[in-house]
Amino acid sequence: MNPLFRKSVLSVAVLASGAFTGSAIVAQASADPMTPSHPAQVQSVPASADQPPPPPAPPPEDGQRVLHYDYQRQPNEYYCAPAATRIALSTQGKVVSQREVADKLGTTQAGTDSVDATTRVLNEMTAGGYETTEIKGAEADPQQEAELRTDVVEAVDANRGVVANIMGTSVDTEGNRYSYEGGHYLTVVGYRDGGDTMKVADPYDPTKTYWMTDDKLADWIAARGYSS
Repeated sequence: MNPLFRKSVLSVAVLASGAFTGSAIVAQASADPMTPSHPAQVQSVPASADQPPPPPAPPPEDGQRVLHYDYQRQPNEYYCAPAATRIALSTQGKVVSQREVADKLGTTQAGTDSVDATTRVLNEMTAGGYETTEIKGAEADPQQEAELRTDVVEAVDANRGVVANIMGTSVDTEGNRYSYEGGHYLTVVGYRDGGDTMKVADPYDPTKTYWMTDDKLADWIAARGYSS
């Protein structure tokens, strides 16, 4: 296993402005992987069969695109990778459960090994096209930020949600602060400003989605990687 990619077991405090200002939310372990340690899932899994994804669209004139996706919160502290991967699969019309994805990823109570696993499963369950990209070092350099921006735009334009393995603390465009010191997986489902800003669907966070600049997200991924 590449030592840069480590299992992510969620140790999290989410500090957000407004209703979440000054609040701290700490995930607790659950013996049963489907026994929620967080509030109930926001949206249930559709009962219908997979729906074919729409064909790739031309670049948007306003520099913004957000994919259609089905959001579910992770039910425990170690299902962030299955939940994030499931959200990415839903952008291509794939209707699956988090448990099914977790089985394919090899997720345990210790977490999910790396984005190599999420890349593999995304390719297995879709038409393919996903690759793993590392961001080496404690912080992303301008070239790595540019590569992330290009990869996200290309993936979203092809109707592929991006799964990122992050660790540490970052801030969204509204000034809300998110801290995942034990590591975490989340999904990028859109971009605006031509890719300078990215929309995150966070399977843990109670606000569900937020916008983050490319440099902030790249630094959050630093020393880990993403599937795009």
